[in-house]
Amino acid sequence: MPFRKTVFASEQYYHIFNRGVASQPVFITRRDYERFSTTLSYYQFYDPPLRLSKLLQLSKETRESYLSEMYAKKNKIVEVVAYCFMPNHFHLLLKQVREGGISRFLRLSVNSYAKYFNTKNKRGGSLFQDMFKAVRIESDEQLIHVSRYVHINPLVSYLVIAKELLNFPWSSLRTYVFGQEDKLVVPDIVLSNFKNGKDYLKFALDQENYGKELEKIKHLMLE
Repeated sequence: MPFRKTVFASEQYYHIFNRGVASQPVFITRRDYERFSTTLSYYQFYDPPLRLSKLLQLSKETRESYLSEMYAKKNKIVEVVAYCFMPNHFHLLLKQVREGGISRFLRLSVNSYAKYFNTKNKRGGSLFQDMFKAVRIESDEQLIHVSRYVHINPLVSYLVIAKELLNFPWSSLRTYVFGQEDKLVVPDIVLSNFKNGKDYLKFALDQENYGKELEKIKHLMLE
C-alpha cells in the first residue's frame, strides 16, 4: 500500500497533482471538465448534505437551495487558490482550512468524478493514479511562482500558444485576470502581490523571468 510522506497542516498551502492511470485521458468532453469543476466546488465544503450525484438529480430550485445554504455557512475544508485541468491530469493549488481537509476533499472529489466518468464511458477500474502527488509551499514567493506554473501548464504542454492562453477555459487564469466569477477559486492571496489582473498576466507570460525562477521551484512541480 502506498505511504504518503507529506503531512498536511491546516493554514498551509500545497501543490497537488494527479494524472490518469497509464496517462490515459480523464477529461474528454466539455461536460467532463464542467463536471469535475462542479465536483470540486461541492466537496470543498465540510459535510455536504448529499452525494453530488444525488444532488444533481433534484430540481433546480432544490439544488440551489442546498448550495446557497452551503455557501452561506462558508464552512470549507480547503480553499482552491488556483487550478488547471489538462486532458490527462490536473493541478490544484490548495490551502487546507480544516484538519484532514485536503485528503478528504480529494478522496470525495476523485471518487465522485471517477464514478461519473466510468458510468458515462461504460468502463471499470481506477481512473486516476492511486496516490495524488503533493508538496508544501514554503514561502509567499513560491506560492506566486507555483500559481504561474499551474496557469501556464497548457502553454508549456503545447496545448495553446501564448496569445491563446487566456482562451483556455479549464483554469482559474481568467478569474485572476478579469475577475470572472468562479465559485471554486479564491485568488486573493496571490493577487495581493500585483497591481491588478493584467499585471499578474504579464508576470505569468514573462518567459525570461520564468526561466530564471524555474530552478527555484522545480521540486514543487510534481510532474
